Amino acid sequence: MRLRQLYDRLHKAYGPQHWWPADSPFEVMVGAVLTQNTSWSNVEKAIANLKTHHHLDAEAIANASHQQLAHWLKPSGYFNIKAKRLQNFCRWYQAQGGYAALNRLDTVALRKALLDVNGIGPETADDIVLYAFHRPVFVIDAYTRRLLTRLGLVEGEESYEELRAFCERGLVRVAEPVQIFNEFHALIVMHAKVSCKKNPLCESCAIERHCPAIGVSA
Repeated sequence: MRLRQLYDRLHKAYGPQHWWPADSPFEVMVGAVLTQNTSWSNVEKAIANLKTHHHLDAEAIANASHQQLAHWLKPSGYFNIKAKRLQNFCRWYQAQGGYAALNRLDTVALRKALLDVNGIGPETADDIVLYAFHRPVFVIDAYTRRLLTRLGLVEGEESYEELRAFCERGLVRVAEPVQIFNEFHALIVMHAKVSCKKNPLCESCAIERHCPAIGVSA
């Protein structure tokens, strides 16, 4: 099965996902930082706290006390670490001139700048580049690695950058790569939640007949 075929089958099974669920590019960035090592439902609670207290803003977050910010972020887990990372990101974001200034960078430079921020790894950076800045980079997460490995499309030991390059090459000829990368990542997450779990629910799998690893846990 080729990547485009996988995309088509998942899209047929689950339909458009309309990711990233956020009201602004900055909210996407905050969510990308907070979603590390937690579920999206927990991130939503933390973001709701920031909105309720009128602190979903780079300047407000940067100037908040660590104690207060950590309290608001508590639903997202690791809240002391995330408060520090989020403030660090917001101070960097302000120093760079905000969204408009960063959006003038080409994709390679933007991604490199994000990776240079303490606490921002490749997955978080690519979430921001794809969903906040609408650039054609593919996000690799644990769900993607698991699915592609089970389907036999990759070995499973590849580095983040190797997997990202593999996915981007496999979809490079699509007419609208940003839209496809966006939808494909979201569809993989949905599929992982529905059936391709660590202990897979193969009986509910939309692509079971194409999977050589039926019933294999990981």
